[in-house]
Amino acid sequence: MYSFLCDYSEGAHPRILESLVKTNLNQTDGYGIDSYCENACSLLKKEIGIDTVDIHFFVGGTQTNTTAISAFLRPHEAVISPKTGHIQVHETGAIEATGHKILTFPTIDGKLTPLEISQALFEHEDEHMAKPKLVYISNATEIGSIYTMSELESLHDICIKNHLFLFMDGARLGSALTAKGNDLTLNKIATLVDAFYIGGTKNGALLGEALVICNDALKADFRYHMKQKGALLAKGRLIGIQFEELFRDKLYFQLAKHSNNMATKIADGFAHYGYTFLTDSLTNQVFPILPNKIIEALESHFSFYRWLKIDDNNWAIRLVTSWATSEREVNELLDLLDKLHNTL
Repeated sequence: MYSFLCDYSEGAHPRILESLVKTNLNQTDGYGIDSYCENACSLLKKEIGIDTVDIHFFVGGTQTNTTAISAFLRPHEAVISPKTGHIQVHETGAIEATGHKILTFPTIDGKLTPLEISQALFEHEDEHMAKPKLVYISNATEIGSIYTMSELESLHDICIKNHLFLFMDGARLGSALTAKGNDLTLNKIATLVDAFYIGGTKNGALLGEALVICNDALKADFRYHMKQKGALLAKGRLIGIQFEELFRDKLYFQLAKHSNNMATKIADGFAHYGYTFLTDSLTNQVFPILPNKIIEALESHFSFYRWLKIDDNNWAIRLVTSWATSEREVNELLDLLDKLHNTL
């Protein structure tokens, strides 16, 4: 049974495994102070186009979000997030466990706008309430949408006006930057947010995220925060080596583009039969709305999430493609859909 559950079902791109094996017996210093991590940071800074950013490597997204957000905030300060935000739904209260309240707002497409930020500021106006200080967004979002440059600029402007930090979760940043209609770059993101991270776990790495801190005010003592949160990996070179491979010749973007292409083919296949979608995803997550009979038949051959119940007869499912999803598997899915559509 082939899985469309997530984009980290497979291990890692062969080039990464080859590099890990090749360097296996090379001795290095620990905790990210090694030549591989240093070179990976140089490659990332070159790709970003700003040499003054600080870059730190983490094992995974939840660890990155928790460490960064708790480091950036004072004890009484809160996070503004979409209701669908990963820190709100899928991180087991990790942010709240550090003592910071998350202020959530419903959104149409998973994206925050200045309106929700203004509402949060209006509703939390004095010392009797948690003080909004950091705006959390994801690109791509949890439902596959992406931020445009104008949308990110509008968030940047309201954050600057109200002395808020703007933090971007980039677990699927590769997918966002290679999506149809995207007009953002790593350079532009770095000029508009205070910090963001580049996700490797969901784009060809065994594990690993690269946190980029752009705001000088947030850089001091950050490795102390990492150590205290258990995020300073002794064998830090393992992540550095992977990001070296991902960024030495734009492999990162090639893998993300493939993932998007496979998702687009799936979406086009469902649209061909007249099925509608929960969200207009441009990235590697597809959310078709299907009759229960079709879903049950598909579930006998493929794994995926039932994402949202629409009514008694229909669900929106989520299909996620990865850097390793083959066209053969996509064709098998669509061939089965064709048979089911014509028989059920």
